[in-house]
Amino acid sequence: MTDPQKGPVLIEIEDSGPTPAEAPPIADEVPTGQAMQTMAVIAARRPSRLVRWFWRLLATLITFGLSLWAWDFVTGLIARNPILGYVALGLTSLFLLTCLAIIIREWAALSRLARLDKIHSAADAARTANDLPAARGVTKRILALYAGRADLKWGRDRLETRIPEAFDADTLFDLTELELLKPLDTAARAEVEAAARQVATVTALVPIALADVFAALAANLRMIRRIAEIYGGRGGTLGAWRLTRAVFTHLVATGAVAVGDDLLGSIGGGHLLAKVSRRFGEGLVNGALTARVGIAAIEVCRPLPFHGQKRPSVSGTVQRALTGLFAKAS
Repeated sequence: MTDPQKGPVLIEIEDSGPTPAEAPPIADEVPTGQAMQTMAVIAARRPSRLVRWFWRLLATLITFGLSLWAWDFVTGLIARNPILGYVALGLTSLFLLTCLAIIIREWAALSRLARLDKIHSAADAARTANDLPAARGVTKRILALYAGRADLKWGRDRLETRIPEAFDADTLFDLTELELLKPLDTAARAEVEAAARQVATVTALVPIALADVFAALAANLRMIRRIAEIYGGRGGTLGAWRLTRAVFTHLVATGAVAVGDDLLGSIGGGHLLAKVSRRFGEGLVNGALTARVGIAAIEVCRPLPFHGQKRPSVSGTVQRALTGLFAKAS
C-alpha cells in the first residue's frame, strides 16, 4: 500500500506574477566612453583663483626655505671643511644652472606655441581680406618657422619658386599647404591613429579600475605633444599642458566629447560590437573620442587653417585606426 505522504505535492499559487513573455525587456547598456570623458573634464578643469594662489605661495615658501637651508649648509660646510664646502658649492651651482636651462626651455616652448597662434591668426585675417601682401608675409613667416628642418627642404624650395605664381591670398595659402604642410598633416594623422589604437586596446583588454583613464590621459598628452612638435611647437612640459588644456577646453565647450550614435557608427559593425562586448564598445568609443581630440589638436597647432587640403574626418581616422584592430580582437 502506497503512503500518500510520499507522493508529489502540488502547491497552488494564487498570483504567479508576469510570465517571461510579459517581462519588460532589458535595456542595452550603450558605451559612454567614460574614461575619455573623465579625462577631458580633468584636463579642461581650471582651478579657482584661490587654489592657484595657494599653490603659488606654497611653492614660493618651499623654494625660499630650501634656498636658506642650502645657503646655511654650504656656508657651514665651508667653515668646517673648505674642500667639502666648495664641492657642495659647485654641485649646487650646477643644479641651479640645470634649473635655469629647464626654465629657458619651457619659455622657448611657450614662445613657439605663441608664434604658431600669431601665424594662424594672421593667416585668417589675410584670407578674409584677400590681402596678397599680408599673405606673402605670413608665408615668409612659415618658411622661417621651418627653415631649420631638413625633412622640409624640398618643400621649402618648391614653395619659394612658386610664390610668384600666386595672384591672390587663397592661391598662395593653398600652395603653402600643398608644398609644405601636406607631409606634416600625414605625420600628424599617423600620431592620432596610433593614440586611438592604444586607448582602444587598453580600454578593451585591461579590466582594471581607472587604468583606462590613466592610459587615455597619458596617450592623449603624448599625442598632443607630438602633434605640436610636428607642426613646429617645440616640446615642453608647461607648453604641452597649456596646449592640452586649450584643446580640451574647446572640446568640452563645444560638446565634442559627448557620445552619439555617430561614434558607434563610425566603424562598420560598431553597434553590434558594443552589444557583444561592453569593454570592446567602450574601447571603440574611447578610441573615437581620442581621434576627435587629435583632430582638434591638429587644427590648433597647424599654422594655416585647412582650405586647400582636406580636413581629416573623425570617421575616416577611426576606420583606419580601429577597424582592423577590433576585427582581430573580436
